[in-house]
Amino acid sequence: MNIPQIPLAAKIGLVVVVLAGAAFGGWQYYQGQQAAKQQAAVETTPVARMNLKATVSATGTIRPVDSVEVSSKITARIKQVLVKENDTVKAGQTVAILDGKDYESKRDQAQFKVTNTKAKFDRASYLYSIGADTQEQYEDAAYNYDTAKSALEETESDLAETVITAPMDGVVVGEPKTAGTMATQGSDNPTVIMRIADLSSKQIMAKIDETDIGNIRVGQEATFTVDTFTNRKFTARVSKISQTDTGNTWDTQSSSSSSSSSSASVIYYYVTLDVDDPDNVLLPAMTARVEINTADKPDALAVPISTLKTDTNGSYVIVRNADGSQENRYVTTGIYSDEFVEILSGLEEGEEVVSTYTVKKKSSSSSSKSSNRGGPPAM
Repeated sequence: MNIPQIPLAAKIGLVVVVLAGAAFGGWQYYQGQQAAKQQAAVETTPVARMNLKATVSATGTIRPVDSVEVSSKITARIKQVLVKENDTVKAGQTVAILDGKDYESKRDQAQFKVTNTKAKFDRASYLYSIGADTQEQYEDAAYNYDTAKSALEETESDLAETVITAPMDGVVVGEPKTAGTMATQGSDNPTVIMRIADLSSKQIMAKIDETDIGNIRVGQEATFTVDTFTNRKFTARVSKISQTDTGNTWDTQSSSSSSSSSSASVIYYYVTLDVDDPDNVLLPAMTARVEINTADKPDALAVPISTLKTDTNGSYVIVRNADGSQENRYVTTGIYSDEFVEILSGLEEGEEVVSTYTVKKKSSSSSSKSSNRGGPPAM
């Protein structure tokens, strides 16, 4: 049986067809793999509506709204302290007594002098009335009598200052000075016998960075936490915004050295917040971590902040179209929350924005250039 021979040209053609089919299949497989990799590498986030809240974070110190340091107007040793820490006191209540022996002695001496000068004045007045004394003698006696009375009033006032009373209703905060302590007077550094504070109303003195102070308004609501109640949030309201920074760095009268050091530091402003503490559990000097609500936008069109990019033309996002293509879309932004930014224009609800980006690998030519850095130019 004779088997027909296949011509050589036909054999070559068959081989070419097989190789071409294999190459096309390999190319199709490669393209599919690359598309799958690219699809997996690019993640998108839909443009959606949500309730946005913008906040400013700050740290401050809790303090009573009204407090006073009780000190003495005279210098004397403390004889008795009638209250202790945490005692509630009323305005006018006696809280301490100073040793007044020296002032009693001065009062007695002043009283004797008043009695003596009054007798002399009465005698001079009688003699002047009958013409036995001159007017000058009468006026000198009257002057000495008035001077003695003034001295007596002063010593009586000093003696009254040995009784220390509470200037306001409140609570004794901290330990008062003990009996035997010398209480000194003075305007610069007087002895503080005790501190009294009204703990029924408290405030937070917070420091706000200059980049955020423009967003703060009186009346804004805030929440805060303290370390001792980690799972509890308290509320507060902005009641005052300082018009000068904490270091008064704008003051041109300050020295040049202090001005130069201040210019290199961050500028802060004090903001006062009234605290809601119905259970009276917050204590003075506690550190408060505050979140001030500066803006609230319900049903706002928003995207994650991580998808927003900027260039010289403004802010933009990368939008993935329905056919898989991508385009840069410039947008107008509104308020920022911790994770999202409001979009005022440029996007529609439901559009997809790229949230992850693939880093392009360097080509072999660029790699060879970097490897030749510092060497002779390529031939």
